[in-house]
Amino acid sequence: MPDIDIVLVSPIYEGNVGFTARVMKNFGFTRLVLVDPCPLGEEAKSRAAHAQDVLLNAEILTMEEVFSRSTICIATTGELGKSVCNSMRMPFYTPKELRGMIGDVHGKVSILFGRENWGLNNEEVRRSDIICTIPTTAEYPILNLSHAVGVICYELAHLPRGDYMLASQNEMEYLYRHIDRYLDRIEHPAFKRANTLLLIRRILGRARLTIREASTLHGLMRRSEYHMDDKK
Repeated sequence: MPDIDIVLVSPIYEGNVGFTARVMKNFGFTRLVLVDPCPLGEEAKSRAAHAQDVLLNAEILTMEEVFSRSTICIATTGELGKSVCNSMRMPFYTPKELRGMIGDVHGKVSILFGRENWGLNNEEVRRSDIICTIPTTAEYPILNLSHAVGVICYELAHLPRGDYMLASQNEMEYLYRHIDRYLDRIEHPAFKRANTLLLIRRILGRARLTIREASTLHGLMRRSEYHMDDKK
């Protein structure tokens, strides 16, 4: 299975961190990552129960470190995209759909869970490859942080081991920069640039490109650029 990190972004309550460690271990996950966490003390340890090892071994990283070392980043959000015109949060997938999307991947998959009071910010969502929303009732849609983690872990438990290498996050960022330059070459309208790049990130993030596939896209753009230069 892929190496799955459960990433809590700026958790506010130490009890939620402890409960998260506990529910992770319930479903066989041990890799907890904390970004800018609240102080952790006796309450976190108490809530973790028999998952003290998950809590003790939690990594503390920056968001930049999380993105740079991940093959795929999945943003979880309770805010649905209301329209296909909302590129930031569309399209979104359910936890059950994630299983089919990452089950055969070899690489690090980071699943981001946002702050208890307002979730992930737009930049964190924008940089993620896949958006996941847990279906909840409109009457009371807000899940406790550890409950949300539990739903995701349940759906992803016992995934088969991956069998192919995806392009790394750095390789994908290099591809996105090449596409950005290519948009200049074809005189893509400046006012459409940011939204176009975001849509491309969403498309390629879902596609889970292999190293060979990313290289092929580079090659196609370079070949096209060569012919543009040859006609000057």
